[in-house]
Amino acid sequence: MLGRLAGWRADLAAVLLGMLSAAALPPLFVLPVLLVSIPGLLALIDGSRTPWVAVRRGFWFAWGNHILGLYWITEAILFEAARFWWLVPLAVPGLSAILAPFTAAACGVARLATPGWRRALALAGAWVLADLARQFVGTGFPWNLWGSVWAMPGLAGDVMLQPAAWVSVHGLTLVTILLAATPALGLRAMLAGLTGLVLWAGAGWWRLGWAAGPAPDLSVVLVQGNIPQGRKWDRAFVDEIFRRHLALSDAAKAGAAGGHPAVVVWPETSSPFLLAQDANARAAIADAAGSALPDGRPAIVGSVRYDEQGRPRNSLMVVDGPGPVLAMYDKWHLVPFGEYQPSWMPLPIQVVPGGGFGFGDGPQTLHVRGLPAFGPFICYEAIFPGQVIDERDRPDWMVNITNDAWFGNSTGPRQHLAAVRTRAVEEGLPVMRAANSGITAGFDAHGRELGRLPMSTDGALVLQLPGKLPPTLFSRGGLLIPAALAIAVLAGGIVPVRWRRDNEAKA
Repeated sequence: MLGRLAGWRADLAAVLLGMLSAAALPPLFVLPVLLVSIPGLLALIDGSRTPWVAVRRGFWFAWGNHILGLYWITEAILFEAARFWWLVPLAVPGLSAILAPFTAAACGVARLATPGWRRALALAGAWVLADLARQFVGTGFPWNLWGSVWAMPGLAGDVMLQPAAWVSVHGLTLVTILLAATPALGLRAMLAGLTGLVLWAGAGWWRLGWAAGPAPDLSVVLVQGNIPQGRKWDRAFVDEIFRRHLALSDAAKAGAAGGHPAVVVWPETSSPFLLAQDANARAAIADAAGSALPDGRPAIVGSVRYDEQGRPRNSLMVVDGPGPVLAMYDKWHLVPFGEYQPSWMPLPIQVVPGGGFGFGDGPQTLHVRGLPAFGPFICYEAIFPGQVIDERDRPDWMVNITNDAWFGNSTGPRQHLAAVRTRAVEEGLPVMRAANSGITAGFDAHGRELGRLPMSTDGALVLQLPGKLPPTLFSRGGLLIPAALAIAVLAGGIVPVRWRRDNEAKA
């Protein structure tokens, strides 16, 4: 029936199917909706007279998906409503329209394949290649990749996420689309899909049994200050904000589990003082974190700094007293408009004045006395698979600091957390995450949750740092692995069609 729709009716059906598919994303994880939305999209592609019609319908499908999947961006704009009120009705529809052409192109490619299982292969392969392009084109925005639908809480998510260690979240997207397409392909395809799902779960269960290396003798104290975004940069509350973080650090340090040495981690831009320049602030943090004690460890703190050219940097710093900062990392995947103005956007909608933040140099591993080597990444950087650590200098663990208070108590912070968890699986490394307003959490090298602090609460979470796993297949091969898989699957759908047409033309 969907295949017989034309014009605006088909476009409307595509929007509604895309909206329906968003229910499979974190934090809802209603995966059965994909068994309706993907076959529906295939039916709309089948009914397209030309590839360009399929492109249009794919655009509207993706637009509907992003409208609901990214609605939380409006929350951030409301904090700057006095300046950007006019963006409230435009931002999410506009961003959705920017992202939708990637999926639209995949649908156009799928229209070139023969209807049936070859078209499903072409759609899945082209979709993943489009997602890989979405990670790099322009500023890059690989949010809500469909492989993330398997990051559901608990054991089910632990099992189903494990293959990401081999093929990344992009590879999970590939398999997800193929599985979801099976109702459109008949009983045999559905049975094959069910068999594949069982094999997937078996592989995940098998990998969960892999033992990690020895755990370092270190507790990690993750501080969640819960500073309202509206007060975060209010100079009248600077001392109160700083004292709250100090008090949480001190209380958690004193109660560190089992008497282990403890490292305190503060969230992104949590220090209201310019930590690189303020020796008194560094000394106060070190005192609260117990850095000067015989078994003390340096503290890891998010702070703004200014570089030699006077540009602000969103940084993570390691301090142990009034002396110089021990190590520093600058965020390199900056948020467009929120942290800098892209050159291709003529409208003045930059939140940070003066040209915005300066870019860091890329993933780093920080080596600091008293701490296992760690790979930091800040906030938005968590959504970029294969780009969170320096694979040439593999760390022992990862530290993610973030401030999700911009997005309120919405799906945004929960989708962000799912991305962090998936990075742990892909890299085979534990990750400790300190978030200003939540969700603060820790995951082991299999992506199993070790503990969390809920949204909109202040507190400190004390976790024992677990050991790491050997380098994963994905950490060795990187994004070339899902790219090669996607190309192979796409070729399986498209090449035989071209080969047959060429032979028919010669005959």
